[in-house]
Amino acid sequence: MIPEKLLEIMKQDGVVAIATLGADGPHMVNTWNNYLRATEDGRLLIPAGYMHRTEANIAFNPEVLITLGSSKVKGLYGPGAGFLIKGTAQFVTSGPDFEVLKATFDWLRATVVVTIESATQTW
Repeated sequence: MIPEKLLEIMKQDGVVAIATLGADGPHMVNTWNNYLRATEDGRLLIPAGYMHRTEANIAFNPEVLITLGSSKVKGLYGPGAGFLIKGTAQFVTSGPDFEVLKATFDWLRATVVVTIESATQTW
């Protein structure tokens, strides 16, 4: 289950950081909060236009760390809330998870499907 506070953050402007680990070491890529989509079964869908190194890293090691936040959402200690998401990811280029994002993002080449292991509010 994705926390309501996280869903609220996903509706705001803000930057998402996605960290992966490949054979050449760690790598980080960014996208936008409001590009993320939540599925009914609690996964995250992230559109990928490029993200080629991220894709290679996930093929090597599917574990991902994702951070996102917004200054417009009330957090634990006042204005601003953020989350650390730990999970596993895969790239898909067809099927329902791909099509749901392709309908919104015409530049999409793949969907990053993240199975969330934990979503911890950090601030």
